[in-house]
Amino acid sequence: MVTLVRAPNPSAMTLQGTNSYVIDCGDAKALVIDPGPAIDDHLRALIDAAQSRGLTIAAIALTHGHPDHSFGASPLATMTHAPLHAHPQSKVPHDVDLPLEGELRIGSVALHTIDSPGHSFDHAVFYLPPERALFTGDTILGEGTTVVAPPGGAMRPYQRTLQRLADEFGDARVLYGGHGPVVNDPKAKIAEYIAHRQMREQQILDALHDGPSTIPALVRRIYSPQRQPLWPAMARQILAHLSALEDEGQVSSRVLDRSMTPEEWAILNPRIEEFVGPQEAAVITAELGTEMRLETLREYQR
Repeated sequence: MVTLVRAPNPSAMTLQGTNSYVIDCGDAKALVIDPGPAIDDHLRALIDAAQSRGLTIAAIALTHGHPDHSFGASPLATMTHAPLHAHPQSKVPHDVDLPLEGELRIGSVALHTIDSPGHSFDHAVFYLPPERALFTGDTILGEGTTVVAPPGGAMRPYQRTLQRLADEFGDARVLYGGHGPVVNDPKAKIAEYIAHRQMREQQILDALHDGPSTIPALVRRIYSPQRQPLWPAMARQILAHLSALEDEGQVSSRVLDRSMTPEEWAILNPRIEEFVGPQEAAVITAELGTEMRLETLREYQR
């Protein structure tokens, strides 16, 4: 009933590539979840995957609007004349708002549509009851962990989304993430994600218990003292945790009266376009929230 078609856009952020899904919805109709990037060969592969099963793509749906999931949506809609469904808050031009907390009906199939803020605020998760299948986009990946970065994402909504999935979909049989392999033990994967966020937050609190610190210093202490390509991603994860903790009054911060060092600036405000092409830069900027420049260095304390 579900066919995975992986886009040829591998990277540090997209793992092996973006996962697109073609679902047989009965009545010779198919639904495509997350068409992925606007790569002609990939869009043709989606159409071929439907046609090989005697299906016509009747609808397209997005889990969220990040470029690696959504840039192929408009051209695929043009190619197939299928309407595009997206979260009501999505900035991606679309034909129909997803019925959040309702059902997306295509052919003879009804998918539950769950509002799932956290990774982004326009994120939805789909549940396909006949298969007991969750389509989690970037809320949960097939391997590794996902990015939660202000201003487009927030940690506490993300953790609430994870807990909701654990509470309401503990009997799910398979999880189809936005990247990585298919997960055949969703309950364990969701629990792993919940525990990971709790562990990371405790590491931050433990570090601050030893004294005030900046985000770059926390990155070095918690992740690695040696320069890492993913330091900027690590910094934004710590920022998301600290923002939540500060809102709750568990930590406080102050602006330091000094300029950032070049290394601190590079961790907090990486110039991504200097290292990758424009399409990948757009993906990384959206994921990390680096359109929000951190112009001052803050020191956090418990």
